[in-house]
Amino acid sequence: MTQAGGSLRVSSKYLAYLVPLGAVGFALLVATIMLLALDASPIEGFRALFRGAFGSTDALIETSLKATPLLFVGVGITIAFRANVINIGGEGQMVAGGLLSTMAALWLPDMSAFIMLPTVLIMGFVGGAIWGFIPGYLKAYFGVNEILSTIMLNVVAVQLMNYLLRQPLIDPAEIERGTRIPQTERLQEGADLPLMFGSDRLHIGPLLAVLAAIAAYILLWRTPLGYRLRAVGQNPDASRYAGIPVKRTITLALTLSGALCGLAGAVLVFGSEGHRMVTDGSTAGFTGSAGFNGIVAALFGGLHPIFTIPASFLFGGLLVGGLSLQRAVQVPSALILALNGLVVIFVVSTDRYRQRLRDQDARRAALQTVESEPAGDRGGGDEP
Repeated sequence: MTQAGGSLRVSSKYLAYLVPLGAVGFALLVATIMLLALDASPIEGFRALFRGAFGSTDALIETSLKATPLLFVGVGITIAFRANVINIGGEGQMVAGGLLSTMAALWLPDMSAFIMLPTVLIMGFVGGAIWGFIPGYLKAYFGVNEILSTIMLNVVAVQLMNYLLRQPLIDPAEIERGTRIPQTERLQEGADLPLMFGSDRLHIGPLLAVLAAIAAYILLWRTPLGYRLRAVGQNPDASRYAGIPVKRTITLALTLSGALCGLAGAVLVFGSEGHRMVTDGSTAGFTGSAGFNGIVAALFGGLHPIFTIPASFLFGGLLVGGLSLQRAVQVPSALILALNGLVVIFVVSTDRYRQRLRDQDARRAALQTVESEPAGDRGGGDEP
């Protein structure tokens, strides 16, 4: 029976990580039906999607760049999740990080590249950390729901960005021409992210994101701080009894989560082709909704920093390849949005099932532990 139980545990464990792949499969199945309804060839469309995302060196570079902010945000989401707090504020935290790093580059123009580049990245980290600290503090010390506070702070950050890029930070040339496009001037070249492998587009952003994921894994499972974060997420009452500062830990979890999102914003700004911060005035700003898509990447990766790496790459490929699908079979752009939405819905809806599998494994392990103990060690004997 123990052997059978062990087999069930193994199968459940791997099934929990296969569920997201099944979710993507169902999403593609629904997309197939939609393509057929539009008299388009699903085979041709999905072939174009794959080629557009992974079929060439340029496609892989574009996918890597699209996946970079998703990975930063996704890793931040995993840190918050381990402390049992939910961060929906990736968009605002990216904007805060992008703004603070941009202001650093504009106000410190004479710094050498050796100092400028780490400075703007650190400022992005700090900007996101500030924007994550606010809901974390409100959650820990005043019981404010972090979902509501992070969503509201998204709006505040975007509106602040729209104001700054239209007034104090706007490119002076835009005022002279009278066009007043909400963007900064070309930022200092010393802050440009270095390019890799002789490419004219692939910068070090993807490498930084992967290193951030590895660092988050080490933090969560190889350090005392990570142990405290996970302990608070599992049982705050027991953690408090053990002497862990629960309120400070919750605040720190959202602060670190926001910091990684802010770093994503800095990478987007200083890795962009125009090398300037620009917004179209929409609610998404310059982020391209990466703050929300990163949540899906984290869920797809099982809320584990390392597994979020391939999950972000795959979801970034879907975003990039979707444009190739649209051009190849001449379908409306709304279909691509619907395809991405389907992936989001199916991935998020399967997370509850994965959690149920984990709970079943935990109960089964506890039961086997009790069964393996000698009868005299279980308590409840002749004690009064």
